Amino acid sequence: MSKMVGGDGEATVIEQWSRVRGRLRAEVGEAAYRSWLKPLTLAGSRNGKLRLAVPTRFMRDWVASNYAERLRALWSEEDPDVGGIEIVVQPPARPTPKPGAGAPLIGGATETRGDAAVNGAAMGKVCEVAASAPAGIMPRGSAAGGEAASESAARDGISAPLDPRFTFDNFVVGKPNELAYAAARRVAEAPIAPFNPLFLYGGVGLGKTHLMHAIGLHIKKQSPERRIIYLSAEKFMYQFVRALRTKDTMAFKEQFRSVDVLMIDDVQFIGGREATQEEFFHTFNALVDQNRQVIISADKSPSDLEGVEERMRSRLGWGLVADIHPTTYELRLGILQAKAEQSSTDIPVKVLEFLAHKITSNVRELEGALNRIMAHATLVGRPITLETTQEVLHDLLRANDRRVTIEEIQKRVSAHFNVRIADMHSARRARAVARPRQVAMYLSKQLTSRSLPEIGRKFGGRDHTTVMHAVRKVEELKATDSSFAEDVELLRRMLEA
Repeated sequence: MSKMVGGDGEATVIEQWSRVRGRLRAEVGEAAYRSWLKPLTLAGSRNGKLRLAVPTRFMRDWVASNYAERLRALWSEEDPDVGGIEIVVQPPARPTPKPGAGAPLIGGATETRGDAAVNGAAMGKVCEVAASAPAGIMPRGSAAGGEAASESAARDGISAPLDPRFTFDNFVVGKPNELAYAAARRVAEAPIAPFNPLFLYGGVGLGKTHLMHAIGLHIKKQSPERRIIYLSAEKFMYQFVRALRTKDTMAFKEQFRSVDVLMIDDVQFIGGREATQEEFFHTFNALVDQNRQVIISADKSPSDLEGVEERMRSRLGWGLVADIHPTTYELRLGILQAKAEQSSTDIPVKVLEFLAHKITSNVRELEGALNRIMAHATLVGRPITLETTQEVLHDLLRANDRRVTIEEIQKRVSAHFNVRIADMHSARRARAVARPRQVAMYLSKQLTSRSLPEIGRKFGGRDHTTVMHAVRKVEELKATDSSFAEDVELLRRMLEA
C-alpha cells in the first residue's frame, strides 16, 4: 500500500483534504455528502496521484462518475502539484467476531453488528440487520417451529418502518391528487391486485410517500397475515450489493419474491445501475406473475425515467400510472387547515391564507412552516399573527419568492388580452393596447424585484413615472370594476403557479 509523505507534509495533506471535504460538503448538500462523500478516506499517494478509499466497488464507481472531477479541481486549488485523484476500494477492517455475536450467513460466514453499521453508513443509511438468518435459511440448531419468527425478523430488517401518521384519513384530497388517492385506496382495500403495478409519480413533497405508507398501514390493519416490504430504491440497491458481497443472493431473492406486497419508493435512483435493474426486473416479473401487488413511486413517469432500460420502463407502465400534480392554492389551504385542527392550535385564517399563497413548492415545506410558527408561539409565548409569521419564516419566504420575469409577464398578459407582445414595447396609445400594457407594468411591480426605471426600460424605454401612473390606474380600476379585478387576480395566480 502506498504511504503518505511523513512529518509536516503528511499534516499538510490532511489539512488540505479537510478543506476539500468542507468545500464539497457545502456544494453538494448534507444528504449527498453523508451518502457518498463522508465514507471517503485518505489512503495515500502514488505517482503524483492522491488516493482516496471507499469501502465498496459500487461506491467507487458512483464517486468516480459523479464527484472525481470536482475533487480533482478543488484539490488542484489547494496544491497545483497534484496530478490527479485515484478512487480505490478499501473494505473496512472486520472486527474479530465474538462467539454468538454474528448472524449466520451462507457458507458459515458471519456478519457482526459493527460491520453492518459500517457498511450501512457507507451507503448513506445505517440499516439494522436482523440478528437471525435470512428468510429460507435456518440457523443451526433452530427448531422448525421458529421458521415464521425467523422470516419475520429478516423481513423487518429489510423493510423500512411505516409512519403511523401517514394514513388515508390524514391525507387531504384535492384536484391535483384525487386520482392517485383513489388508486391507492383501491389497492389497499382489494384482496387481489386490481392493477399491477400501481405507479405513483410527482414532484418532491407532493404526497407519494404518504400514500405508500397509508397503503401499507391499511393492509397491515385489515390483513395482518399479508407480508409487506416497503423500502427505498436506494436501500434495495444496498441490500442487493450486500447480498452479492456476502454471496447471499439466493436468500435475497427468496426474501423479495415471497412477499404479498412490495413497495419501492423513489425508483428513479436505480437509473444507470444495470445489475440492480436486472435483479429488480426479475423480482418485479416474479411478483406480477403470481398476482402479488407491486407499488412504485418516482419523480417522473415511467417513460421519462433516465438511465432505465426500455423493457423496465415498459413493465412499469403495465398497470395504472397516476401522477400527482403540483398543489393548488385551495389544496394548500385545506392541508394547513387540517393540520391546524389536528394540533388544536388557534391559528388566524389570514395566517393560513398567507402561507398557502407564499409557500408553493411542496407540502412538506408547507407543513414545516406551520410547525415552525406553532413551535415559536409555544416556546416564546407570543400569539400567532401575520407579523410574527413573516418574522419567523423570513428565510423560507425569501427562498420561495417566485422569480417571475418581466418577459414572462408580458407574454402571459398579451395572450390573455389577445394583443401582440410587440405592443408591450410600442408607442400605441389605443385603450385596447394601453390597458394590457398597464396591467403588465402593474404585475411587474408586484411580482418582480425590478425598480421602476428598470421596468420602464422593458416596456419600450418608458420613464419610471409612466410605470407609477400605470400602477395607480390599475389599482383604481380594480377597486371599481370587479370583472377587471378578477382578470388581474387570475393573471397573478397563473404567473405565480
